[in-house]
Amino acid sequence: MSYRKKVDAQYAHIVSLRIGLGLMAVVCLALAYGWWSAPRELTVHVPPDLRSGSTRKWWDIPPESVYAFGLYIFQQMNRWPTDGETDYQDNIYRLDAYLTSSCKTYLQKDFELRRNAGELRKRERGVYEIPGRGVDDQQEQHIIQKSINDWTVNLDITADEHYGGERVKRALARYPLRIIRSDVDPEKNPFGLQWDCYDGNPQRIEVSTDDVAESGGRR
Repeated sequence: MSYRKKVDAQYAHIVSLRIGLGLMAVVCLALAYGWWSAPRELTVHVPPDLRSGSTRKWWDIPPESVYAFGLYIFQQMNRWPTDGETDYQDNIYRLDAYLTSSCKTYLQKDFELRRNAGELRKRERGVYEIPGRGVDDQQEQHIIQKSINDWTVNLDITADEHYGGERVKRALARYPLRIIRSDVDPEKNPFGLQWDCYDGNPQRIEVSTDDVAESGGRR
């Protein structure tokens, strides 16, 4: 009788071990699936000034990053090194991943209107930030956060146009850019942001002509 009890006890122990191994296998499969389905890359926005510590939620985009994105895309779109009739169109296609569909349509119409009016042929163009009117100086005026996915970036810009080596136009204006969160294609757009064109009409501004001339001469 004692021998039979030992056999039953060993059999019960073997069954419990098998159950335990089965549960461990299920847990390992679940962990493997979680590891496999986890994102391989995670974009974390860090403020450009790292002299002081910063603690942020991973999904939070600092205003400085939004401003830098807006300025970068705007400058790239308005950079016509040789001929605005070809450079402007090329920029629209080249920056496609950084533009919303509605903004791309707007820019395409703007290109066609300017081309038909003769404002692009053989024109060279460049834009740059007006000294002393950047985000470091007046952040509350230049970045307006409307939600966690929507910002207005006010760029104070000087736009210079040249024709045949001579400057034919200089405009100083504030451009209200609308920037939205759009992390849909990290491969083509690592910023996770898109330019949704303008949040209002550009407004002419007045600044010291000496400051503008000095900055323009350095570029």
